[in-house]
Amino acid sequence: MAQLRDYLAEERTFLAWIRTGISLMGFGFVVARFGIFGDLTNLPQQLPVGLPHELSVWFGAALIAIGAIVNLFAARRFMRLVGELNRDQFADRSLSRQGVIVALFLAMLGIAMTIYLTMFLAQPLHATVAGIAIGK
Repeated sequence: MAQLRDYLAEERTFLAWIRTGISLMGFGFVVARFGIFGDLTNLPQQLPVGLPHELSVWFGAALIAIGAIVNLFAARRFMRLVGELNRDQFADRSLSRQGVIVALFLAMLGIAMTIYLTMFLAQPLHATVAGIAIGK
């Protein structure tokens, strides 16, 4: 028989997922609204004029959508598990597929941002330092 601590544990997990989804949506809004790609004055001239700002909007919108999807899956998971607890059909689970998927997504996002920062933002810094050293 399910005990109160089982319900409360599921509720804590559900609220943690909701916080994760809201955080993703908030970060997506910041990226879309304030444009992490918008202040790139030293980008190579091959890029179209509006591309950095468009990248920010699309990237931010994708993060907002993923945050909303995380919240939908969290609600579905919570309702299913509480239903199982009510029917005494709860099976002990050791792996959260949803957690693994979000963790992998965030790891890929971190890798992509690291590559972006080192390729596009580090080059102007090196050029500025080299210009100062030469006396330009």
